[in-house]
Amino acid sequence: MALQCGIVGLPNVGKSTLFNCLSNAKAQSANFPFCTIEPNVGVITVPDDRLNKLVEMCNPRSIVPATVEIVDIAGLVQGASKGEGLGNKFLANIRETDAILHVLRCFDDDNVTHVHNNVDPVRDKEIIDYELQIKDLETVESRIARTQKQAQTGGDKVAKMQYEVLRKFQEALQQGLPARTVELETPDEQKFARELFLLTSKPVMYVCNVDDASAVNGNKYVDAVREAIKDENAQLLIVAAQTESEIAELDTYEERREFLAEIGLEESGVARLIRAAYALLNLKTFFTAGADEVRAWTFIDGSKAPKCAGVIHTDFEKGFIRAEVIKYDDYVTLGSESAVREAGKMAVEGKNYVVQDGDIMHFLFNV
Repeated sequence: MALQCGIVGLPNVGKSTLFNCLSNAKAQSANFPFCTIEPNVGVITVPDDRLNKLVEMCNPRSIVPATVEIVDIAGLVQGASKGEGLGNKFLANIRETDAILHVLRCFDDDNVTHVHNNVDPVRDKEIIDYELQIKDLETVESRIARTQKQAQTGGDKVAKMQYEVLRKFQEALQQGLPARTVELETPDEQKFARELFLLTSKPVMYVCNVDDASAVNGNKYVDAVREAIKDENAQLLIVAAQTESEIAELDTYEERREFLAEIGLEESGVARLIRAAYALLNLKTFFTAGADEVRAWTFIDGSKAPKCAGVIHTDFEKGFIRAEVIKYDDYVTLGSESAVREAGKMAVEGKNYVVQDGDIMHFLFNV
């Protein structure tokens, strides 16, 4: 399931440094704008202690973790919606992603140039917000022009619904609010909204890139960002990207653990960011476990059993009969699939079963 988070931000805020920590792909990281011209894509592993435990118990020949794609997109500048800098190319790259990781510079360093000559993450956020909102407003008003007459005079219920949704978006965007703040009431409204591919409708996480000393509790810049986004339905994460790059260069788990302990962290910011990105995409994990393979499978939260079967293979979904489901805690407590069966803890579920995070699944199908 190739769902993508795009890393965005102004030039020189630490996007590529963070991307390099997240991915084995090495984007060029340099102290000048536009060092990343084409979006770099990295497929990263989602840390999951449950997978590690199942591997320990099953000792399989193959291990396949869950993954998520991260895209490092070139830095945006003021006026991008009008073609400044990389302009429309930048905006098109964002449009193709499913969620946004918005990196904000929250550290002082005279050796790293800022395009506006001083550190102000709230201003930086507002610059990018404005450019994305302007582009969305163009999209919405173009659709309104095509829909308005039909909605108001033609008696077309679908056109009327679409027009009303478009007007809600227009009102929010004109007030400087992102499209994701608009509340949509019906599945039809939500479906139409998704078809618009509005840039500011995507879920967003603000990643505050801080100095080493602020990695645990943040700083005044982080506090300002937190206040600025309090009504946005967005998430915030604190990461010291330069520190993370130093952690990534350490050879052993023990060295990394000791480094983290020295700066007061239990786990790396990268691990927290990957899990948060996974959640931002509304993703969950089910497992298949046995002597041949232990594997984490990614599914969209709320999916039913046949849909999850299709994640493994389309034939599984087409010919779905039933699913055998073991809860992760039962598997770990009882020690094996056979013990779970003997204890009567294996459930047999039909096509309406909503798969839960951590379920261990076995699908029966016939094609």
